[in-house]
Amino acid sequence: MSTRMRTRVTIRPATDADYPALAAIENAVFTDYPTTPDTIRFGDEHRDPKCRQARFIAEREGEAVGVGSYSQSASMYHPRKFGLGVTVRPEWQGQRIGAALYDHTLGALDPFAPLSIRGQVRADWANSVHFLRVRGFGETMRSWESRLAVADFDPAPFAGAEARTAASGITIRTFAELASDPERDHKLYELDRDLSEDVPHPEPHTPISREFFVERILADPDLIPEAYFVAIDAATGEYAGMGQLWHSQGSDDLYNGLTGVRRAYRRRGIALTLKLRGIAYAKAQGRPTIKTWNESNNRAMLAINEALGFVKQPVWIDFAKTLREDDGVPVEPTVEEEG
Repeated sequence: MSTRMRTRVTIRPATDADYPALAAIENAVFTDYPTTPDTIRFGDEHRDPKCRQARFIAEREGEAVGVGSYSQSASMYHPRKFGLGVTVRPEWQGQRIGAALYDHTLGALDPFAPLSIRGQVRADWANSVHFLRVRGFGETMRSWESRLAVADFDPAPFAGAEARTAASGITIRTFAELASDPERDHKLYELDRDLSEDVPHPEPHTPISREFFVERILADPDLIPEAYFVAIDAATGEYAGMGQLWHSQGSDDLYNGLTGVRRAYRRRGIALTLKLRGIAYAKAQGRPTIKTWNESNNRAMLAINEALGFVKQPVWIDFAKTLREDDGVPVEPTVEEEG
């Protein structure tokens, strides 16, 4: 079914042919975070099977001008809680296309009796913040984005950091270097699962499956085997911590993934060493910028980033809206999802 508007815009389910248009819309709005059709497609084809997802394209005379979507996260999974997004090309904003996409997407969720929906916007995007607040969304979490200008980084103040980590019995190996360990993927999954428990989330955290970890994370084409660093207890072989840099197919920038250390190994400078390894890799590769995100109250990691020279950007705000109280009744889909 299509929804026709006064501006002669129609809304329809997205298809596989829309990946270039989806990337074009995202790149027109999120200019600092470019993506590609292949990146979006990979995420779709490797999402956790239990997580529902659909997209809807707003068109004018055959041109895609906006997209609305709902989705679920494997790491914050609840069968009746959803993320909802609306993105409209800048030249088409202010014409109620976003409002129509929101209403259409929310209506598409009716068969699942959703308990709540959530969204995320950057604090300096005033119109987006207003869009959510006037629709009854409330703030749930804030995360600082920080960026490091790699060429400007001076390693001198951190000389000896890795030697101190090594003296404490920790060695640093890369994902690529660990290829000969037959238990590597299982150990990384267990490490990721343990560390993720301590990562702040806007919704209760749910562990991901080993299959999803291997297929979605370890098989991601944006994973850099030489920039996925693992801290290992030299005496026991236990994987004690990790730090990752991820490639972006849309730009030369790198994105910091999960950096963390198991509780028994903290306060030994391991996280700092992992960060330094990542910066050295980025510098050697001539990458311009490393981008990272940290929950606003995560002072331990924020302090490390600040010491390294990461500069805070506008904060990202997570919003949520309660739609109904939980009646405890499981809901089965009554329509086929698309997009």
